[in-house]
Amino acid sequence: MNCSKTPGFILLGLSSDPEKWQPLFNIFLCLYLLGLLGNLLLLLAIGTDVHLHTPMYFFLSQLSLVDLCFITTTAPKMLEALWTGDGSISFSGCLTQFYFFAVFADMDNLLLAVMAIDRYAAICHPLFYPFLMTPCRCEVLASGSWGIAHCVSLFYTLLLSQFYYHTNQGIPHFFCDSRPLLLLSCSDTHLSEGLMMALSGVLGMSSVLCLVSSYGCIFYAVARVPSAQGKRKALATCSSHLSVVLLFYSTVFATYLKPPSTSHSSAEVVAAVMYTLVTPTLNPFIYSLRNKDVKSSLRKILNMDKFQG
Repeated sequence: MNCSKTPGFILLGLSSDPEKWQPLFNIFLCLYLLGLLGNLLLLLAIGTDVHLHTPMYFFLSQLSLVDLCFITTTAPKMLEALWTGDGSISFSGCLTQFYFFAVFADMDNLLLAVMAIDRYAAICHPLFYPFLMTPCRCEVLASGSWGIAHCVSLFYTLLLSQFYYHTNQGIPHFFCDSRPLLLLSCSDTHLSEGLMMALSGVLGMSSVLCLVSSYGCIFYAVARVPSAQGKRKALATCSSHLSVVLLFYSTVFATYLKPPSTSHSSAEVVAAVMYTLVTPTLNPFIYSLRNKDVKSSLRKILNMDKFQG
């Protein structure tokens, strides 16, 4: 097979059976629109309600913005391929999609860790919380996360751009990811694979250690609270975040806990659907349905719309 540094690819999508394309298109279009609506409503609720202008909701708004961009990175191309039956994508388009996919995936990872730090400060050091989580520090944490995510993604993309690839080959996925791209490379990718795995491992394990240590301190502090009502109140502020953490990391680990150049399976595609589409769609509903402040803000917005109508 011929090799090229700027080949064209074909995204094979979720199924090779044309009869399933229309049902899958309908399902994922509804999922995509639901994700857009949920995250936009949560952003609107936090942005318009001054009572929600706190560090916890600032980071939650950042997570909603990331999730909104995350699903928009992969879903439109997948829907186009399901609708037209044409999954072709240029090399530059593939690398561009991968770049933004990696940025928002890393941002999800980093923001979940930052939100755990925020919960740790609020529960373990409530008297010093306003001094620990100042608006300036919150902005530094958020902007630092964005900077790290962009730098890591740029590094991955530059590595992938240096390889030669088999031309006109099918990618057994619905978006351009590093693992299927490395499988199609004509070049020796072992060194680059090692670098990518090492950097991903450092980034992922740093966030996991931050989450584990933060919640270890939180659970220890909650265990020392004398009243059952006090324990429930403290844990209530963490339940939504823990649900999102478990949902995100369980699907990510199912996909990436092995060398990038190993064979790609349908189970990995299902796991990818979960963390690229399902989890970002569920996140705003997990936070809004279990948070009385967000629900109150949403009711005000909806009642205002009715009044104006």
